[in-house]
Amino acid sequence: MSRGTNQKFKFTYLMRVMLEKTDDDHALTMSQIMDELEKYDVTAERKSIYADFADMTEKFGIEIIKEQIGRETYYHVGSREFELAEVKLLVDAIQSSKFITQTKSRELIGKIKGFVSEHQGKTLQRQVFIDDRVKTMNESVFYNVDEVYTAINENKKIKFKYYKWDINKKLVARRNGEWFVLSPWGLTWVDENYYMIAYDEWDGKVKSYRVDKMMRISITDEKRTGQKEFKEYDMANISKATFGMYGGPKKKVKIQFENSMCGVFLDRFGKDITFRPVDENHSEFYVDVNVSQHFFGWLFGMGPKVKLVGPEEVVDQLKEYVAEYTKSME
Repeated sequence: MSRGTNQKFKFTYLMRVMLEKTDDDHALTMSQIMDELEKYDVTAERKSIYADFADMTEKFGIEIIKEQIGRETYYHVGSREFELAEVKLLVDAIQSSKFITQTKSRELIGKIKGFVSEHQGKTLQRQVFIDDRVKTMNESVFYNVDEVYTAINENKKIKFKYYKWDINKKLVARRNGEWFVLSPWGLTWVDENYYMIAYDEWDGKVKSYRVDKMMRISITDEKRTGQKEFKEYDMANISKATFGMYGGPKKKVKIQFENSMCGVFLDRFGKDITFRPVDENHSEFYVDVNVSQHFFGWLFGMGPKVKLVGPEEVVDQLKEYVAEYTKSME
């Protein structure tokens, strides 16, 4: 048997063939494996392929399963670093993320498909269509995230320009284009958007900033400040208490609801909340929230099955919110 010109890459190409062409539902015979290798101008004897299979399992954790079907022996990759179900979850997460642009979504999904066989990759096609949901148009969001993490690791402040949309659908700089100089302490993903949590020394507060609206980020030579304030900022519960990352005074509110609505509150606030029965069909619970118009809008959107009943000052604010909204419709 004459040697192929790419013989020194035999092991690499064999691994590629097995990972790309086989899975739990698709296998190759030894003759088919040798034919696939010849496409890369590699020749191999059966004994050497058996030895390579052993090395794949022992040194790389890629298990090669041998199966006898009738009079033929088949070989395929068993466990993978990512199972198909896990890859589908990653694809779904990318698809639902507004902070990832359409272009970057397609690019990432294309790379993720490399974690499964080409046969399994075809089953992902149902998920790779980008719909019309709003997605960010700031392609630099990935670099922004990396820059923020670098600043955190180096304990440095960052400066950047912060933008917002105007009525003409154009991004315009806030504060007339002045630089924002802040101490970044963390990143969080809320309501399908990425937010940087940072301390504003000028205002003496910890605030959140949409990462996709941050531009021209650079790391300064100044050390971060606000460590004490950040420790008091409950990152673990911020997404539960804050609606749309719009801050407001934190209050313990009491909500009554029809029992059929319980799942909405468990999804939003977690299983730590305690429901108390009001009557046979209704219950109530207390929860800490940042009171804002977005919180009122969230409550109002659930209709008459949900009612805010305390404290009185927050109930009055809700009534004013509804009255102002109703007046604006006249």
